[in-house]
Amino acid sequence: MGMKSLRLPNSARRVSAWTESLEDDEPSYRPGQFAQKRGDSASHPLSSQCDRWSSSTDRSDHVRGRGESWEGLSCQMPVLLRGIFEIQKRSCDVVLTCSHLSWSPIQPDGPAIATMEQQQKEEFVELSDMFSVKVKRRRAAGKNKGGTLLGITIFICVRKGQMLKDDYINLYNQSEDFCEIWFKQLKEILNGFPNRPKSLKIIINPQSHKGEASRLYSDRVAPLFKLADIQTNVTETKYTGHALTLLKECELQEYDGVVCIGGDGTASEVVHGLLLRAQIDAGRNIDSIFTPVRASLPLGIIPAGSTNILAYSLHGVKKAVTATLHIIMGNIQPVDACSFSTNNKLLRFGFSSMFGFGGRTLALAEKNRWMPSTQRREYAFLKTLANLKSENCVLTFYPVKHEEFKDHNGLEILMIIPTIYCNIPKKKKDQAINQYMEDPWKLLQGDLLNLSIMTIPCLCSMAPRGLAPNTRLNDGTMAVNIAWNTSRQDFVRHLKRFATLKNPFSFPFTETYLVEEIKISRKMEATAEQNGIINSNSVEEIGLWNIDGDLVEVSSDVHVRKHNLNDTDTRGVEEKTGLSQCVPAFLYIGHLR
Repeated sequence: MGMKSLRLPNSARRVSAWTESLEDDEPSYRPGQFAQKRGDSASHPLSSQCDRWSSSTDRSDHVRGRGESWEGLSCQMPVLLRGIFEIQKRSCDVVLTCSHLSWSPIQPDGPAIATMEQQQKEEFVELSDMFSVKVKRRRAAGKNKGGTLLGITIFICVRKGQMLKDDYINLYNQSEDFCEIWFKQLKEILNGFPNRPKSLKIIINPQSHKGEASRLYSDRVAPLFKLADIQTNVTETKYTGHALTLLKECELQEYDGVVCIGGDGTASEVVHGLLLRAQIDAGRNIDSIFTPVRASLPLGIIPAGSTNILAYSLHGVKKAVTATLHIIMGNIQPVDACSFSTNNKLLRFGFSSMFGFGGRTLALAEKNRWMPSTQRREYAFLKTLANLKSENCVLTFYPVKHEEFKDHNGLEILMIIPTIYCNIPKKKKDQAINQYMEDPWKLLQGDLLNLSIMTIPCLCSMAPRGLAPNTRLNDGTMAVNIAWNTSRQDFVRHLKRFATLKNPFSFPFTETYLVEEIKISRKMEATAEQNGIINSNSVEEIGLWNIDGDLVEVSSDVHVRKHNLNDTDTRGVEEKTGLSQCVPAFLYIGHLR
């Protein structure tokens, strides 16, 4: 809706600019349609309390254009400012209340009753959708100060489905005193939003996804942070483990949050680093069974990798601008985390893990790092599938006390009072429940092809419902999904289900549980081959684990614990992606008690 950049004919001389910390003349993006017209959409009750205008906890409740509700309440809202600006070459009556900025064209003298067409031209934006305001001036190239005042520019965040876009509106008025009053009032409002960061520590993995992370940050992320007046301290990692070392030594109290730009491996390392730093600061002994504390700062994840499972699970898309705007707007999402330990010593913190097929596939991919990323992933997958092996394991777990339920697509989640297998007759359920009440710890033993343990859905483009569709970001559960020994053909059928909306755990050789804690012990004897297809003549002494995309080799039992959420700021599941209406990219790691 903003005007195009003004330029003199036949000249490259720049003649317009924003002041107040913005030195570039025009943004590096193009705005779309941002404001809603009154009467365009369904009603929504707005708060009548002016002291609540600073709240920004749930932007899903502040979609612009609420029609009759705004029309009915606008006259009741205290007016903070009112004046005349030129918007899109039209003189408009602009009104600022404690929750909205609205404008309508000034009609020429005529009939006292306005027509319906004129009424529909009235537009507005919500203050909670604004993230920056600048003074707009016309000045020559090379001039950083002064110039002719044009007016003020307001920058807003627009939701389009699950994506967020940045946009702006130009309010033209050449009165210095008039624009200063409006600028200061809008700036005061923006500074009042409580969760919005002012200073961020940025960690970039320059090797992520063909070395594009640094360019992605400088071209698309940094300009938005600058526009929002967010101070940044940027570090590019130089080796594996650099981010972990940095977070152990960094003065975190200087920042409002940490942001990582990279793939799943980068995000995993930063997650572990933040949580490990929190345990060190709290004096926890990580070489024992301990109760962890949550990270002191929220983490923002800007996707710049190949699969971006964590970012995809957070907001349903892997768009850098969407993630950046969630961070700027201060949206917070608590997320469950789990700890992996062996012999009572902490291995790492994380969100997801795979053992068996998933671990072997990653190990083979890591051995072929010389291949392009897509090629080595495909090669490792097919090679591991061709040499499919089972692992003889003992699983001891403490299940969550949940009733049977269906997910948001109406598909049955297969288990649910523990010890109940997927196909157990209903008449035996009472007996199983009684057994559960007597001894909540359950034990399973057998040859498995793949075991996954996940506290988040693990959405990605290849698994639209996620690798763990029976858990959520912050529901306090950990999904344990098991594929027992079977033929290669059946296992492939199971894997193909993840790319569809069908239930991947409806096969007789699969089981799924919601647990709080699990211990995995490997039996050190070779399992028998099954139907001449599963090769298991040799026993590997080292267990191969895929933990958040990183290969972890373990020679002993593994103990995985889920850590509880606080009760604040939780959100329900509303959309088919398994995400709520507003799922931010800025999260509290684990949100541990």
